Amino acid sequence: MGWQDLLTPETPEEHTLPWAGGKKVHSLARTWALKGRQPPEHGWYTFSITGGRTARLKAPEPVDPEPEFTDRTLRGYVVGDRFILDSAAVDPDPTKLIQQTEPVYCVERGLDRFTRAQVFRDRESRLIYLSQEWPEGPEVEVLEAYQDRKGSVTEIHGVTPALDLAFRWISWGREQAEVARREAERFAEEERVRLAAEEVRRAAEEERAVRFQQAVKDAGTGAGRRNLAQYDFPAAARAALALSGAELLDCRESAARGEMVVQYRFRHRRLECTCDRLTLRIIDAGVCLTDHHDGTKGDTYFTLESLPTVIGEAMGLGKLVVWRHAPGDQAGRYDDYDDDEDYG
Repeated sequence: MGWQDLLTPETPEEHTLPWAGGKKVHSLARTWALKGRQPPEHGWYTFSITGGRTARLKAPEPVDPEPEFTDRTLRGYVVGDRFILDSAAVDPDPTKLIQQTEPVYCVERGLDRFTRAQVFRDRESRLIYLSQEWPEGPEVEVLEAYQDRKGSVTEIHGVTPALDLAFRWISWGREQAEVARREAERFAEEERVRLAAEEVRRAAEEERAVRFQQAVKDAGTGAGRRNLAQYDFPAAARAALALSGAELLDCRESAARGEMVVQYRFRHRRLECTCDRLTLRIIDAGVCLTDHHDGTKGDTYFTLESLPTVIGEAMGLGKLVVWRHAPGDQAGRYDDYDDDEDYG
């Protein structure tokens, strides 16, 4: 028996700890070497501590953070996988935007674009996400400004430097993504011509390029839009909504895997629904589509193409009841209300 065996407890201890990659896990005061399998993705997990300086993953399912980590929290905004401290000051130079943000790990799925959150710094100086915070008030107006592609939020009352910086960062990121997308499309076309002339193209690249180009060309058909959704969901959603005169405002992943939250404008209303990412079939229409005769919930009868049409019919009958409003929605001439015979 060695001295290490004397330090090993008879029964293992369990600790809830964040894992942000690598072969170590940390509490606020201790560090353990991770042995055996690693977690499937960044997050909080239960680890078994069997003594000494080693820890093993108990189960692959993530768990909620431990309250003990809240003693060293920082507050600010989570924007994607970056964090902006409340104490941040805005440097308007676009080339310095990334320097004013910091990577954050273990962020939960399905957060809004501008989410206030608590984080803490682990023993490797990485920021680890803990939980959401209540919004301060102007976040909804800032999100509306982002969706409307406004250049600044200086006219919105109560915007802090941190929120202003978050708006600048995400707007800059969208611009860069669009530039990259246009460049990718241009490059794909040039590459197609060049490789056709050279009669050389790797099989995997050719297959993907052909499928993507075909999906774009076929976006006018239902099958084409669903094919396009595999590569570019916003483009597919935009084409689907346009069939009934609706305009895509924004879309993001839902907390549920395989589902997308879609926010759109239709007849001056800003509405929200949830649909299947690949089939575009509605999961939650965001409006009342329940048949009061038999209680049937009709949301899944529709797709992104057909949902605005049935909403237009409800508007015409004065029976539109909206459950999910997109930021900035105002009822206007169609006021939401409850009735004994909701439109089904």
